[in-house]
Amino acid sequence: MKSRLLALASAVPPYTLDQIDVARRAAQLFEGRRDIARLMPVFENTGIERRFSCVPIDWYGEPHGWADRTKLYVDNAVDLLEKTTLKLLEQAGLKRDEIDAIVVSSTTGIATPSLDALVVERMGLRRDIRRLPIFGLGCAGGVVGLARAADMARANPGSRVLFLVVELCALTFRKDDISKSNIVATALFGDGAAGAILSTEGAGPDIGAGGEHTWPNSLDIMGWEVEEDGLKARFAQSIPALVASDFKAILHTYLHKNDLKLKDIDGFACHPGGAKVLDALEDAFGIARGALVESRGVLRDYGNMSAVTALFVLERMDWRSRARRTLMTALGPGFSAVFLMIGGS
Repeated sequence: MKSRLLALASAVPPYTLDQIDVARRAAQLFEGRRDIARLMPVFENTGIERRFSCVPIDWYGEPHGWADRTKLYVDNAVDLLEKTTLKLLEQAGLKRDEIDAIVVSSTTGIATPSLDALVVERMGLRRDIRRLPIFGLGCAGGVVGLARAADMARANPGSRVLFLVVELCALTFRKDDISKSNIVATALFGDGAAGAILSTEGAGPDIGAGGEHTWPNSLDIMGWEVEEDGLKARFAQSIPALVASDFKAILHTYLHKNDLKLKDIDGFACHPGGAKVLDALEDAFGIARGALVESRGVLRDYGNMSAVTALFVLERMDWRSRARRTLMTALGPGFSAVFLMIGGS
């Protein structure tokens, strides 16, 4: 019994941030501070032209604490998830009371009751709906969350599982933090939401084999540090080098375990963590530099939306084709590589 992808949709918040404007504003905010001139070229080297934010650009020049950031996170996350859900229901031709389970993945804020409960209440979903909130997977949350939702659909044949993912990465900007990680996050991150509906019944492509690999002694490579005024991004410079040295072997282990061959894959829906990471992934796949067109296009048009981004990439591809094999990949804190095959039957 296979889970199938019945609908796929995305949403962005209302404020557009052009990369040129963000770089100019960042230069003003950080003017005169140590090493800022050396770090500013990162804005030009990301491959990003614009991003979307749940707050206007002037918000970033003011001080903000946990209470302010958390209210913005909860309010805007639920709005985006509702917008995404309405698109999914229309696309799948389903009513609200036909959803049996809801899975929500997010790592850029805290909500208790969790976001899934807030969406259930906002949208009047069924009182007996099964709920699964997922936190802490970072950029891998979209791929892993989709896999977990597929597992739930398989475990309950005929049920319809709503998977949602939202990240408001730009709310983590801290104007008094001149660390390299904060500058890089400022140059990369955007906000967005996406989702899918899965079931064992329907005509969509099947959700195939999933896989995960967590590097040993890698907990400090990527994640959040909890500061007095909010979450602080943590990145290691070694991520592109780690992908270049290890990813190919990890990929082939996943393929071998699931009786797959690289030549049989028709496309790659890769989370675009950054331009250098995409270069390393293309090398690992044995394809030409620049061949991950959809991943590079999403990075250009939306920036890095953490867990959300891989679903934006899949949405740009021919995901409805049941015969086409698309491999989803992402890297996230842990430090982990995750895989999920879409289609192929």
